[in-house]
Amino acid sequence: MSDTIPVRVGEELNQEKLLQFLYENIKDLPKGELEIRQFGAGHSNLTYALKIDDWEAVLRRPPLGPVAPKAHDMEREFTILSALHPVFPVAPKPLVFSDDEAIIGRPFFIMERRKGIVLDTAFPEGTENEALLGERISEIMVDQLVALHAIDYKKTPLEKMVKPDGFLERQVHGWIGRYEKAKTADIAEVKELTDWLQKHLPKSPEPTIIHYDYKLNNAMFSEDYQQMVGLFDWEMTTVGDPLADLGVAMGYWMQADDPPALQQGLGGRSLTSQPGFYTREEFVRKYAEKSGRDVSSVHYYITFAYFKLAVICQQIYYRYAKGQTKDARFKHMDKFAQRLVRHALNETGQVR
Repeated sequence: MSDTIPVRVGEELNQEKLLQFLYENIKDLPKGELEIRQFGAGHSNLTYALKIDDWEAVLRRPPLGPVAPKAHDMEREFTILSALHPVFPVAPKPLVFSDDEAIIGRPFFIMERRKGIVLDTAFPEGTENEALLGERISEIMVDQLVALHAIDYKKTPLEKMVKPDGFLERQVHGWIGRYEKAKTADIAEVKELTDWLQKHLPKSPEPTIIHYDYKLNNAMFSEDYQQMVGLFDWEMTTVGDPLADLGVAMGYWMQADDPPALQQGLGGRSLTSQPGFYTREEFVRKYAEKSGRDVSSVHYYITFAYFKLAVICQQIYYRYAKGQTKDARFKHMDKFAQRLVRHALNETGQVR
């Protein structure tokens, strides 16, 4: 089964100008026709598969329509990958960045193409021993998050790009502001939730590099599921509170007893809710054991992660409501944003 689709209507690239750019900026390209397909799973930046004969690469560009200041910054993501790839090999190697909007209409960058299996709602047909694989994949996800958080960011170029002090407070206030700008209708529970988030800010541990969008379908595994061979979507990456990264991961990590509305909200029941995969409690416990960090306040970070995801869904819906995208997947994102806000308020303070 292909991991790409034909390019969606309205999201085409200028094939002639892009091909000329590739020949001018990437060495030893074979001669031939440029084939372009699209990765269809993402909800934010647009990602394309490029192919000329046996050469393959991936292009990333911002979504259609106006974007928020500092959001969808292709140069920043390119710079982050340039810093991380040498010390964290599952991060793809970036090849070239361009801010020349005459080529495809927006800044973009090109990175290497990784091959493997990306999982979302189901294993590929015919997969055996799914429960055992679920446990193995869960372990890999924990291990790679711990490994990322163990990198000394001060020994990478990221040190000059970030300001980790006060990270969590800035994040909470920043995402509240983003919600207000993307609001299309009042959600009654938002005020209560945001007041709680501001009142109960925990003390952050020492800062680390954080992916900040760490989830199963951003990872790629080898054919035998014994290792992670790629980790994608580094747009949110920075240096900050590692428990915020863990919280985001757990916000996406569904389990079997989650409410159906939560499990179905992003297009289907996550594979992590199937037998064999860790529960959130097991994932957090394994992370604590392997990282040595105190995770006693993790309930706060998971609650914040649900709010952050609600805001992202609301931003996506805002673009749809304003006609900036015609992608039908986004038609009901506002409803999922509401469910996420309500679910966050129902958090009891314990990881179930």
